Amino acid sequence: MTVSTTRDVLERYQVALYFLAVFLGVVTAMLVTGTASWEIVINPALGVMLFVTFLQIPLAELGQAFRNARFLMALLVTNFVAVPALVALLIPFAPADGMIRLGLLMVLLCPCIDWVVTFTQMGRGDATLLLASTPALLVVQMVALPVWLALFLGDGMSQMVQEGPFLHAFLWLIAVPLGLAWLVQLWARRRSSGQHVATALGLFPVPVTAIVLFIVIASMVPHLGQATSAVLNVVPVYGAFALLAPGLGWGISRLFRLEAPAGRAIAFSGATRNSLVVLPLALAIPGGAPLLPAVIVTQTLVELVAELLFIQVMPRLGSSRL
Repeated sequence: MTVSTTRDVLERYQVALYFLAVFLGVVTAMLVTGTASWEIVINPALGVMLFVTFLQIPLAELGQAFRNARFLMALLVTNFVAVPALVALLIPFAPADGMIRLGLLMVLLCPCIDWVVTFTQMGRGDATLLLASTPALLVVQMVALPVWLALFLGDGMSQMVQEGPFLHAFLWLIAVPLGLAWLVQLWARRRSSGQHVATALGLFPVPVTAIVLFIVIASMVPHLGQATSAVLNVVPVYGAFALLAPGLGWGISRLFRLEAPAGRAIAFSGATRNSLVVLPLALAIPGGAPLLPAVIVTQTLVELVAELLFIQVMPRLGSSRL
């Protein structure tokens, strides 16, 4: 079987592989003690996943993509105007407990900067445009999150959020994988050996994403049992967000007259949240555990299920198949 054929098979059965990874993660968390310690490998695994994803994107086009002002404006409007408005409509349906609402707001108000690129690529969105915009997304959310938290909850809660985890995530989840991917692409253009390596690495996005899902689920599920009531109460809010946010992003992309692949990228960004970056923030807040991590982990689980649906539905947006 050739590399190209193997890659086609993996992509054809990727949804089944992801569901299997989620199932195995849950079973492992239930049967094996100490899986919560696997949290330390989440970011390295994400970094590898993003590295192999970035390799599939023509990085030489990033400069041109970043100059796409209409896309960037639509992205910012979606994530920092429309999504907060949606969250404002949903937050009254969440429990009144301040710590629960803090966790909910922390995760829903922060757009994803890591695996959203992977899922956008799988969902036939313009991952190059989205990747080029991740620095802007990160900087704006760092500035905006304390402001939004102060507006929703008051100054006391907003001052608990620190910038360090955001900067750490950008370095190790965006800058380093992106730099390594650029070096491999440069090697592939200049040497046949580099081309062979790049081709072989093209097999990895689906398996590595499945491994990341397994690690995330296995390490985070133990948090859920410690705050069952909070988890059950926030699931409807997360479910409503997952249903409404993609349509919101797609609608804004239509207002900005973006092409369908760019519109799909906006829809993915609006629906995908920064839970894995926000989790260290929650763990660092005094008195936050186990409630805050449980609330944020729940969003991760709901989002993973939703993403598996998105990568099937999103390619139809803007096509005659819809």
